[in-house]
Amino acid sequence: MWRPPQRIAFEPARGRMPSRDEARASLLFSRVGVGPLELEQRTWIPAMVPWRATEDGFVTDDVIDWYSRFARGRPGAIVIEATGIRDVPSGPLLRIGHDRFIPGLQRLTAAIREASGGHTKALIQIIDFLSIRRRPERGKFIRQFLRVDAQHKQALGDAQMSDEVARDRLEALPDAELDRLLSARDRESLRFGHRERVTDTQFEHIRNLPQALPGLFADAAARAKAAGFDGVELHYAHAYTMASFLSRRNTREDGYGQTLEGRARLPLETIAAVRAAVGRDYALGCRFLAEECIDGGSTVDDAAYFGAAFARAGLDFLSTSRGGKFEDAKQPGVGAAAYPYTGPSGYECMPQYISDERGPFGRNIDATKRIRAAVRAAGFSTPVVCTGGVHNFEMAEAMLREGACDIVGSARQSLADPDWFLKLSEGAGDEIRLCEFTNYCEGLDQKHKSVTCQLWDKIGVGAPGVRTTPDGRRRMTPPEWRPSRTDAT
Repeated sequence: MWRPPQRIAFEPARGRMPSRDEARASLLFSRVGVGPLELEQRTWIPAMVPWRATEDGFVTDDVIDWYSRFARGRPGAIVIEATGIRDVPSGPLLRIGHDRFIPGLQRLTAAIREASGGHTKALIQIIDFLSIRRRPERGKFIRQFLRVDAQHKQALGDAQMSDEVARDRLEALPDAELDRLLSARDRESLRFGHRERVTDTQFEHIRNLPQALPGLFADAAARAKAAGFDGVELHYAHAYTMASFLSRRNTREDGYGQTLEGRARLPLETIAAVRAAVGRDYALGCRFLAEECIDGGSTVDDAAYFGAAFARAGLDFLSTSRGGKFEDAKQPGVGAAAYPYTGPSGYECMPQYISDERGPFGRNIDATKRIRAAVRAAGFSTPVVCTGGVHNFEMAEAMLREGACDIVGSARQSLADPDWFLKLSEGAGDEIRLCEFTNYCEGLDQKHKSVTCQLWDKIGVGAPGVRTTPDGRRRMTPPEWRPSRTDAT
């Protein structure tokens, strides 16, 4: 992953720990309405992909164990990982593109309710993504993937040569000369692997995305409701399809790009279709980018417009993130796929303890505060969720009191200690396992390995009842909390 050149080391702070009474009187542990839902507290575990589904997208016992463990910490809400809306292979990522996935998801929602004692609401994040291929070996790219055309042949000195001869000559060229003959898009496909874009309207399936996606999202949301989820979060963030429609880089000329209104058109049409499918009595929100953090990308001004538009469309919550784009990702090795969290925008999404002067904690707060202010100025009270390096009570409470957000999300700190909210509420904050923000977990995610935390994944390995990764080296879920204080229950 990319690192800021300043390379300033930061340490997370525990901050002042509240007493039980102080915690329970705080904003963080107060109730909040999310459309038809009421959360018991303003704590939120955002979607994280743990890579525990089957290869064909079904819920497994490991998925059940993972989310049950978070639920025992009793946060206000848990958002289940990005779950694919198409009925297509996507590796060990949960899917919801067919009714056959509903029984497993019903098991999951029932397990979360049981594990939390009914205290935690369960939502599911649903996502669409376009095709991306692994970086090819040079010869394979030229032989199998490159479309040889008349311009290539003319540049090689004979417009009448066969495609096979042209490929032989292209393969024999030095790298610099080959680069000169390839288009910018072909150079990218060679160096990074081919990646579809929403602007590839020369292809029918890309051209028809505005016709296809509202129905796919609506059907997936209806399945989520049938599976017993309390709500749905539409994934409009990072490097994926809907975020790409919202991007300033979306230059489509069919009314679904270029202007703010055009870029928001498909996301808004999708919201309308999903709302029609699930009804007004069902919680519906989205996660979108406060800033893309790439050259020529969307800024907080764009996000403020989108936030107000989404609230006007009737969403029940807005959750912000930042960065995580393919456009500045690190070049993958041959045989690997580009990963959208390896460049500067990826760092903005998941900053680690080595940082610049701004530090890794709360980089999304100022932008989210501006988005929330725009939503309020437009006349809407839609609750806004803010995440990004949140790891102690003082930080979370300040975000709420200063109007940055209405709900505080915490991913990596919750992964480090799923009980941290519960410990705070019980006056046992000194027992919290504090995330070190080394991004050990992100490194596992990048390799599509079962995500764990280095602070707990070696504890009790080999003990009876402890489920481990296939190699037996890491436990799959954090140890259970055994309160050391007699008044913490």
